[in-house]
Amino acid sequence: MPERSADMNELAEFTTSVRALLAKHAGRDAVRAAMDTELGYDPTLWRLLCEQAGVGALAIPEEYGGFGAGLAESLMVVRELGRTLAGVPMLGSAVLGAQALLLSGDADACARLLPEVADGSRTLAVCWAGADGWDRLGVESDGETLTGTAHYVLDGTNADTLIVITSSGLFEVDPARADARTVPTMDPTRKLAEIGFAATPGRRLGSADPGPLIARLREIAWAAVSAEQVGAAERCLEMTVEYTKSRVQFGRPIGGFQALKHRMADMYVLLESAKSAAALAIDSLTEQTPTVAEDVWVARTHCTEAFGAIVAEAIQLHGGIAITWEHDAHLFFKRAHADAQLFGAAHRPVLT
Repeated sequence: MPERSADMNELAEFTTSVRALLAKHAGRDAVRAAMDTELGYDPTLWRLLCEQAGVGALAIPEEYGGFGAGLAESLMVVRELGRTLAGVPMLGSAVLGAQALLLSGDADACARLLPEVADGSRTLAVCWAGADGWDRLGVESDGETLTGTAHYVLDGTNADTLIVITSSGLFEVDPARADARTVPTMDPTRKLAEIGFAATPGRRLGSADPGPLIARLREIAWAAVSAEQVGAAERCLEMTVEYTKSRVQFGRPIGGFQALKHRMADMYVLLESAKSAAALAIDSLTEQTPTVAEDVWVARTHCTEAFGAIVAEAIQLHGGIAITWEHDAHLFFKRAHADAQLFGAAHRPVLT
């Protein structure tokens, strides 16, 4: 128990340092400026996160240049990024890309690519979904030749290496051999791409069975999105409480009205239950408990519903200001709707 307490204290301190760094370098103006660029995020912010906090190295084993801390620490960073909506390639590259490489079991590729992922100098993009989403693969292989189109690829247009999932396994592809284009999305704070492959050569990664690999990667993706949703929902509640304390109507702050207090109390209950669901999913994922699939499914379902409900209430309680471009509430609203579909909705059957 003392060791567990020490770990929790260290994680809390690390969380505080990451939050402080983001508060300084990922404020609303910085996020808005970055989302209008081709890259979609501030490369200086990503460099600072990797150099000062080591976020890219957290879940990468020490033998590949990482810290070997684990997924829990990485997903804590994803949660903090959810509070700011900063679009750095943490989720797409340092979490999903790195985990896909590790799951492939290809030690040579891991030794060659992961040290640069850990220090932030290389970004990975996982090419997975078909046109209808993540329940169908977008690319197929014939030997080591790839054909098809991967949709909804995080950070796909500027990645240094593509990791392509096919029904026969994983492949490494040079982005220069593929055709990538940014696609319009509801959420302007997160760039997605379509990447086409036309008889494109790829390097096979390991020999892992793609079925269990995809199932595991989906669990990681859903747990990560749940963590992000918790962070974003927490920030929405904070903004709402701050606003209702400062907005005066009938001679008093509107936060003092009982009806609004009840609604914010309901938001708080939803948030706390979402935190618990996400925490259980992450613990089950890192410890590979027998209930991991169910725990991740519950987190994916509940955190999606909780974030949607909380941000909707935030819009309502802010009044007309929430739907103006200058306010951040509408950005969280768009992130909530986009996250509900990212990596597939939980109510759909998992097909590989």
